[in-house]
Amino acid sequence: MGQASRVALYVALALLCVKAEQVEISADSFFADENKQVTEFKGNVHIKKGSYDELRATKVDVHFDKNRQPIKYIATGNAKFKIFMREKHYEGSGEVLTYEPVQQLYTLTTNAFLHEIDTDKRVYGEKIVVNQSTGTYNVNSGEKKPVKFIFQIEDKGDKK
Repeated sequence: MGQASRVALYVALALLCVKAEQVEISADSFFADENKQVTEFKGNVHIKKGSYDELRATKVDVHFDKNRQPIKYIATGNAKFKIFMREKHYEGSGEVLTYEPVQQLYTLTTNAFLHEIDTDKRVYGEKIVVNQSTGTYNVNSGEKKPVKFIFQIEDKGDKK
């Protein structure tokens, strides 16, 4: 079994989420620090959970608890994700993306963007927090830029 296969097997076995969905991670390189309970994936990182949810970034650090369960993912470098929440599909991005699987909480910071694909709603801000378990999201911005919300309305036209 090659090193890449061992890494994929280790990750698939070690990274089962709360709902027992399989998590698969691929990357150009992998480093684990058993003492700090952190793994580092670098280069073309792609994380897939279940049938739809994905995270992509240049680098992802995964923090584990003492039972080797992931408690936090920190993605940096062109961090993007897609999730399915409350019967809707979402895509998002930010310079830093943090995912906390126990709370099902995604936090996007710096140039954060969230797109509800099904309705084409888009929000922009400096920080977007998405709670996948409650189906809510909160958007904040810094002093220099306002929060921006873009959506489509149906124009009924003039009735004569």
